[in-house]
Amino acid sequence: MKVSQFMLFGIFFIGISSIEAQEKTSLTLNEAINLAWTKSNEVTLANTKVKTKKYELQSTKNNQYPDLKLSGQYQRLANASVDFKLNQSNSAQQLPIVNQLMVGQLNASVPIFSGFKIQNSIAVNENLYQAEMATASQTKEEIALRVIDYYTSLYKAQKTIELLKENQKSAQQRVKDFVELEKNGIIPRNDLLKSQLQVSKIQLNLDETYNNLKIINFYLVTLLKLNPETKLEIRESDFADFQITTIPTNDQLALENRKDLEAIRFQGKASEANIKIAKGSYYPAIAIIGGYTALDLSNVITVQNAMNIGVGITYDLSAILKNGTLVKLAENKFLEVQNSEAMLTDYIKIQVQKSIENYDLSLKQNKVYDQAVEQSSENYRIIKDKYDNGLSDTNDLLEADVEQLSSKINKALAKANTFQKYYELLSVTGQLSQTFNISKN
Repeated sequence: MKVSQFMLFGIFFIGISSIEAQEKTSLTLNEAINLAWTKSNEVTLANTKVKTKKYELQSTKNNQYPDLKLSGQYQRLANASVDFKLNQSNSAQQLPIVNQLMVGQLNASVPIFSGFKIQNSIAVNENLYQAEMATASQTKEEIALRVIDYYTSLYKAQKTIELLKENQKSAQQRVKDFVELEKNGIIPRNDLLKSQLQVSKIQLNLDETYNNLKIINFYLVTLLKLNPETKLEIRESDFADFQITTIPTNDQLALENRKDLEAIRFQGKASEANIKIAKGSYYPAIAIIGGYTALDLSNVITVQNAMNIGVGITYDLSAILKNGTLVKLAENKFLEVQNSEAMLTDYIKIQVQKSIENYDLSLKQNKVYDQAVEQSSENYRIIKDKYDNGLSDTNDLLEADVEQLSSKINKALAKANTFQKYYELLSVTGQLSQTFNISKN
């Protein structure tokens, strides 16, 4: 019985270990971004909108093809009283029984001219389709940047926890040493309390960082449509192997590559075509029409091969008076799009300049943080020697320890911060998606 209990306990322990192992997942940044492009609701919605515009375009193109309608009727008639006025001389002749009617028709209409409305309607939907594709690409850019933000924030939280734990161990050991020193009357109780207070502050920082880690992790796994219980672990190699290729230095690339700007330009072209559609109402519509009719009225008449062909003209005379407002409306909407494009262009220029400055700042900070680690480590060593020799007090020691920890954290996160600012710069210049392997849908 004891052996069985031991085996059950062992199996249970192995099961728990395997579950915990499954909960921790490592993803490279490239894998995370491609997963977001495949699974995120935003990208799925964007792709669906592209398909909708594609079907709208195809539906508009169908308007240039002939309309062909086939109809037929069969009617059962009551015994009708028939009086043929055209044949009075044979009025005594027995009249036919008319009790059914069959009619079949085939009508065709081929548009020849419609004030250029069909061609311009196709142009409108073609440009809207292109605009929607550009918007979908911009959505992918934004999703990729969001993944990068979560990814680097998760790494920063993990690295901060790692350094805080290391510092916590040394702080706890200091408390143990101070307890013995305080018992022997070597240091005052106040120094012991200060060291204990530092351990409490470290624990508070750890708790807060753990909380941030859980929140960011949940955001990222939700975006990637992973199991909510999944614990993502960011590998340091993604940042250690980080290579900078090209550094945009002006807004020229952004104005050429930004997909949101491209989308609004296509919308402008669609608005221009809408003006032409509105003006098309001033013209008549011309179409070639034709048809075939077959008729059978029982015992009275049979019609076969009744074919017709001709030209149909429709002219809405009221449009001459009413259409001016529609033309002005279309022209004003075009002006709205032009103004929106100008505003977006200015905003992009501001974004690019801000991102360039932020990236340059991160590089400068990186160098300073490297120096700060050396300075704070040397400072702590000197203060520790002075403290051990009674030439410095506990306040100086604890302050030097905090500065050393802060500089280590800043240095550890500086690489990730540069990484993040670099990709933000690529994003605002419209080059982010090109940096990663794109999953084809």
